[in-house]
This record gives sequence, C-alpha cells and structure tokens, in this order.
Amino acid sequence: MEDAFSATAVGVASYAAAAAAFLALTALLAVSWRGRAQGVWLIGASAMTAMWAAILALQAWRDGLPAVVVYTLEVLRGGAWILALLALAHGVLPRFLAIAARAIWVALALAGWVFMADAGRLLALAGITLALVVLVLIEQIYRNANASGREDIRFLAIGLGGVFAFDLFLFSQSELLRGIPADVWYMRGFVNALLVPLIAIAARRNPQWSLEVFVSRQVVVFTTVILAAGVYLLLMAGGGYLLREIGGRWGMAANAIFFTGALAVLAVTLLSGTLRRRLRVFISKHFYRNKYDYRVEWLRFIETLSAGGDEDIRRTSLRAIAEIFESPGAILYTRSDTAAEFVVAAAWPMQIGDLREQRAVPADHELVRFLAARQWVIDLAEYDAAPDLYQNVSMPDGLRATPAIRVLLPLLRPEGLAGFALLYKPPPPFELTYEDRDLLKTLGRHVATIVVQYDADRRLAESRQFEAYHRLTAFMMHDLKNSVAQLRLIVRNAEKHRQNPAFVDDAIATIGNAAERMTRLIEQLSDRNRASGTVPVDFGTLIQGVVARCADRRPAATFVPPPVPITLQADADRLAAVLEHVIRNAQDACDPADTIDLKVTIDAARVRLTVADSGPGMTPEFVRARLFRPFDSTKGSKGMGIGAFQVREYVRSLGGDVEVQSSPGSGTRFDIILPLFDDRHG
Repeated sequence: MEDAFSATAVGVASYAAAAAAFLALTALLAVSWRGRAQGVWLIGASAMTAMWAAILALQAWRDGLPAVVVYTLEVLRGGAWILALLALAHGVLPRFLAIAARAIWVALALAGWVFMADAGRLLALAGITLALVVLVLIEQIYRNANASGREDIRFLAIGLGGVFAFDLFLFSQSELLRGIPADVWYMRGFVNALLVPLIAIAARRNPQWSLEVFVSRQVVVFTTVILAAGVYLLLMAGGGYLLREIGGRWGMAANAIFFTGALAVLAVTLLSGTLRRRLRVFISKHFYRNKYDYRVEWLRFIETLSAGGDEDIRRTSLRAIAEIFESPGAILYTRSDTAAEFVVAAAWPMQIGDLREQRAVPADHELVRFLAARQWVIDLAEYDAAPDLYQNVSMPDGLRATPAIRVLLPLLRPEGLAGFALLYKPPPPFELTYEDRDLLKTLGRHVATIVVQYDADRRLAESRQFEAYHRLTAFMMHDLKNSVAQLRLIVRNAEKHRQNPAFVDDAIATIGNAAERMTRLIEQLSDRNRASGTVPVDFGTLIQGVVARCADRRPAATFVPPPVPITLQADADRLAAVLEHVIRNAQDACDPADTIDLKVTIDAARVRLTVADSGPGMTPEFVRARLFRPFDSTKGSKGMGIGAFQVREYVRSLGGDVEVQSSPGSGTRFDIILPLFDDRHG
C-alpha cells in the first residue's frame, strides 16, 4: 500500500513538473512572438504538451482515464511536434517526407477512433511510430541544414530528440514486456521537464522563428548547476543502491559513508570559483550567440559608477571595468597638466603610491601614436607571442613594470587619446575575443568622457577659486578706495583750512572713521568665517547720519524722519555704507537741479526705504542684466563695478531684498526692504 502511494506521488510530481515547465515555455514563447508562422506552431506544440502532461498528472492521481483518452493525448502531442518541425523545416525537407509524416499522423489518429476498444494495445505501437517520425524529422532537418542553421537547431534537436528518444525506449520496453513499466512511465514527466530549457534556448537562438526569447545567463547558469547536481545525485543514488545490495550486513554503513563523501564532493564543487568561471565560459560559447549579456553588464557598470560615493571617479571607473572581466586590478594613465606625457592618475584596488615603478609615457611615443591611430585594444600576451600582429610597435620602458598586466585599453575621444588603462590578467580560463575587445572599446570611450570631464571639473574648480580670490581683492579695493578718497580730501583742504579748529576736528574724525573701516576690513580678512556683529540699530537715526555725510554734494538728499523709532538688527557701519553708496550713486547720476528723496514706510514686519531721484534713469534691460553684475561698471576706470552688488548681497544677508524701478527720462526708484527687529526674539 505504501509503495503504491509512493509511486502515485512520484507520477503526479513528475507530470506536474512537465506541465509547469511546458506551460512556462508556452508563456515565454507567446509573449516573445513577433508574428511568424513558425512561432505559432512551436507555441501550439508547447501548449499541447503542457495540457498532455497536466492530464497525465491527473491520471496518475486518480487512475481513472479511459485508454482511448490517453491514446488521443499521445497522438495529439506527437502530431503537434511533427507539425511544428515541418513548419520549421519548410523548404528544407524532401516533399515526400513531409507528406509521409502528415499521413502517418492522420492514420494513427483515425486508428484510435476506429479501433477504440483496442486503444490500450495500440498505444505502444502509436508511441513508437510517433517517436520514430519525430526523430527522423529532427535528423533530416539537422542533416539538410547549413552550418549556421545547424547551430540554430542544435539545442532543439537535443531537447526534443531526448524527449522522443525516451518515448521510444518506453514504448519499446512495453512491447518487449507486454506492458508499460510503471516506474519508467512515471519518470517520463521528469525527463520532459529537464529538457525544456534546451528547447527554450533553441527558440532564442533561431531568429527565423521570430521568437525574441530572452533567457538570462544567470538563470541558465543556475538551471545548469541544478541539472548537473540532480544528475550527480541520481548517479550517486544508483551507486548507493548497488552498495546496499552487494554490501551484505555492512551495506547500510557503506551506503551512508558513500553518500556523505558524495555530498562533500558536490559542495566543494559547487563552491569552486574556477568551476563557476568555466561554466560561464561554456554556457557563453555553446548556449548564446554573444559572450556577454550586455544589458546586465552595462547596468552593473553604471551601478558601480553611481555607487562610487566620494571616491575618485577615475578609480571607480577602473573598478567598474575590472569587475566585468574579473580582473584583480587596473591602472589609469591620463595626460599631465603640460600634455607632454601620460602619467599614472589612478589605480584600483591599489593606490598610486604602490606603483612607483610605473613610468610616465611621453605623449609623442610610438605607442601613443599607434593607439590614437589604430584604436586597438592590445592583448599583451598576444603581443609577446606575435608582436607583428600589432605592427611591432614598441612598448615604453616602465609601462609593464608589473608582470601581471594583460590588457592595454585606449581611452578614446573624438578629439584624440584621453589616456589608457592597464588591466591585470583575469583568472583562467581567459581568452581575449572580439567580443571582449568590442566591449572594452565601448567602456573605454565612456571612461574617456569621465576622465575628460573630471579634468574639466578640476580646472573649473581652480578657476572658481581664483575668481573668489579676485572678487575678495576687488571688495577690499572698493572699501579702501572710499577711505583713500576721504583722506585725500583732507590733504587737499589742509593747506587752506589747517588753522581752522573745526576743520581739524572734522579731519581727525574722518581719519578715525577711515582707520576704523580699515581695521574692520583687516578683521574680516583674517577671519572670513566670523559671524557678522549685528546689533539693534535705530534706522531713522542711521539714515539721518548718512544723509548728513552726503550733504557735501549736490543735489542733497532730503529725508523726513519717521514719527516713531524703527529698530533693525544689523551692523551699523556696513548698513550705513550701503545707504551711502545708494545716495552717492544717485548724486553721480543726477544734475544739481534734480532731487533725491528718501522715505521710510512700514509694512507688517518689514521696513521699506525708498530712494527716489529725478535723474536720467536707466533702461529696464540695464537694470535686469547689468546693474547688479559684479565687475561691470559704467564709470570706466573710476568704478569697480561691485557697489550695487555689495548693496544687494548685504541686504539679502540680513533677510531683506532690493527692488529697482527705472526708465529713461523718469528717474530711478531704489527700494531697500529689511526685516524689523523683534526684541521678543532678540
């Protein structure tokens, strides 16, 4: 009873596995179909086989299907594959063979219904006949195909041939033993399931079927490993069975030791890196048209580049290339700053300091000219064996200081050679094929762009540092210019007014103010990150003081103090300098007969100081594009072109903003908007 249950479970599992495998193949083919008739027949045969396996799984579970149903299923399945093969071999097979194959299938189908009562006895004969027809068709298709066609059909011949060769064995045994062996019948589903991947690979390799099937290399490797492990375990099971049968009283102990050793060997084998590499090479050579799954490799390359973090992008690029080929290391050469030679710029996983023996390569060396002209990837092992393949180009001294270097990859740009990379020898087995060279060239062009961009970014960063330095210098000169102008004014008036006590007092105050401003400037330069010393400032009083200092020139500004005190948080001296600059600019633009009016208004938590003049005004384009542009002055050599820029930047640093409205002939309105001081948060 237990043995019967076990056999039933095996039968159900076997045919269920076949049904699932062919159902998956059918879905894969259907999704990938591109409209060719051959693909329709292949999809139909796969679907018919999935249904056949599912019904036989049900029959193994319930054991109640009539013999005529089983017979019909076998004939339909065999006929579906015959029609699929005839569609694939259209124009290849002799016409009489195609007609004979169809006629035999039709005859078997009619015989099952004519002799319905004897369907059980006809099953073996029909199975043998269908298997022979399919095997003959496969043999004829393979024989009559050209070399390219044989490559495309090989795995279909192996997979489908294996399925029907097992059928031939099964039904032949049935004829010899006068009955179908139950154990072989139940194993039949597993055999079908195991051979499905070969049919899928064949469909992917044959473009004339118009079935663009994508079978991941990782899936093939995984499936192959599982299949090999399964075959290995089956063989070990057979060996263990023999040991148990012939070992007598020690049979069980020997069987246990044997299985333990077998599992240990299997584990060591599966964990072997060399085996995995050899398996990938074998699959790439024999299962695929291309050595690489370019989608996967490119995604991995981009992921490595994007995951570089703060690491030097050039070093990350080396790592991305090396990992594709499993190279243990790489070195990058790029042009020096003088462009006179190529020097080591990055290395992975080692550091540049570890490569002291690597020498620079002159930019006019023969190798550099060769790489730029030929754009070849150089296999250094091949170069050593046959240098004439590379036109006997000489290698610079010190370039191959590390014996492990195997590949020299040029980094090419449209404008020339950006550099080159040296890759260490990948683990065996490794052979640099045309696909490796094409992939390396593509990666090299991408890395060349990265190298050039890195160099451009570095130069831009240096330029910005110099720009910041020059801007700081210009700010210093602007502040010093105002102080020097005050001191010169004192010197000019000294001869005339030196005996005037009021002049002396005013001169001392002016000198003190200039000294204080220069002292503050020195402090700012010595500690540029020092927080600005802001304090509460009475805005009305500050404006009155600025207006008074600017009253020495015409037109003088008019200001009516606000009726209530207005308090701001600011550096009083810097804010006064900002307001003075705005008033002085208005005076420079106006005629003595024009007017300059200052007005303060309060809006919510902000105060607005409006400086309006009746001068010639400015165009909106000038206000928008040039007024606040640093180092752009309309005063010629007298101006620095940074006053308005400083005004806006300081006001914005206080949380405010600047608005300018002007048009030619209508004067200019300059609004300085600042936040009021809230003593509740002060």
